[in-house]
Amino acid sequence: MPDLSHRASDHRLCLFALHGTDELGGAVARALGEPLAAHEEREFEDGEHKARPLVPVRGADVTVLHSLHGGPQQSANDKLCRLLFFIGALKDAGAARVTAITPYLCYARKDRRTKPEDPVNTRYVASLFEAVGTDTVVTLDVHNPAAFENAFRCPTVALTAAPLFVDYVKGLMKGAADSKLCVVSPDPGGTKRADLFHEALEGALGRPIGKGFADKRRSAGVVSGDIFVGDVEGATVVVIDDLISTGGTLVRAAQAVRRGGANRVIALVTHGLFMPGADAAIMNPAIDRLVVTDAVPAFRLSDAAARAKIDILPVAPLLAEAIRRLRAGATLTDLFVF
Repeated sequence: MPDLSHRASDHRLCLFALHGTDELGGAVARALGEPLAAHEEREFEDGEHKARPLVPVRGADVTVLHSLHGGPQQSANDKLCRLLFFIGALKDAGAARVTAITPYLCYARKDRRTKPEDPVNTRYVASLFEAVGTDTVVTLDVHNPAAFENAFRCPTVALTAAPLFVDYVKGLMKGAADSKLCVVSPDPGGTKRADLFHEALEGALGRPIGKGFADKRRSAGVVSGDIFVGDVEGATVVVIDDLISTGGTLVRAAQAVRRGGANRVIALVTHGLFMPGADAAIMNPAIDRLVVTDAVPAFRLSDAAARAKIDILPVAPLLAEAIRRLRAGATLTDLFVF
C-alpha cells in the first residue's frame, strides 16, 4: 500500500488531463466537482512538442491524468513522453506533489525476462517516472500487479475494475439467485486476479461461487494449451482478464468452458485494445457478452455487430474516488486495490 500520510489540506489542488485523455479527464473532473486546470500542448514542425501548465502550480498538490494506450492520434511512446515531460515541467514550476494517473500503463506486459537478454520494460518505464520527480503512480488493472509494484521505488496504487464488474454481475444475476455462477481465469497467470474478483463477488452476492482456469502457453507469439480446470456444468461463467488485444485468449477460454457445459459466458475485461482480429473474436458464439471499461476508448472497433455485443462501463467515478481518497489520506482497501 502507498504512503497516504499526505493531506490535501496542506496544498492547493490541481487536476490536469493531457490531450488524448480529454474526455475521460472531463468525466473525472465532473465526478470530483472541480474543473480541469488549464494547460498548453504545442506541436513543432519537426515533430517535437512541449506542454506547460497555464495556472500557477507552486505548492500545489497536482494530479495528471493520461491513459497511455496507443492511438488514435498518438502512439504509446508519444503519450508516455508527453506525460513525463509535463510532470517534469510541473516539478520545475514548484508543484509540491505530482500524482500520475495512468488508467492504461504502456509496456506493462513486458515485466520479466522470458528469453536470454530480454528487456524488462516495466522497470525502465518506472525509472523514467522517478527521474522526472513523480511522487505517486496510479494505474488500473495493470498486467502484473506484483511486477508493477516492485518496479517502482515511489509509491504506487494498482486499482482494479472489480467494483465496476461486481455491480455489473449483481445486476446480471438479479432474479436468478439460485443460478450457478462461476469465475474463470483465461490463463494461469490471471488466477490471482480471478481469485480476488471471486472473493469480492462472493461477498457481494452472499453465496458460494465456483471458480476455474484455462491453460495457455505462449512462445514466439504462438498460443497453445487446451486444459481447463473447474466445474462449469449448467453455470453462468464470467471470464475475467485485464485486457483484450486480438481476443484469441478469451475465445479459447470461452470455448473451453462451453465444452465443460457452461450455459452462458460473459467476458469481463478492463482494457479493450481491440487489435485486428478482435471483431471476429467478439462475434464468436462461445461468448455471449463482452464487458469493458472506457479506460481505453473502443476507437479500433469498427464492426457494428461486434459493438452491439459490448457493454462499456465508465471508470471516471472509480478514478475520482481514488483521487479523492489519496488526497485525503483515506484507505483504498474497499476499492480492491492490490
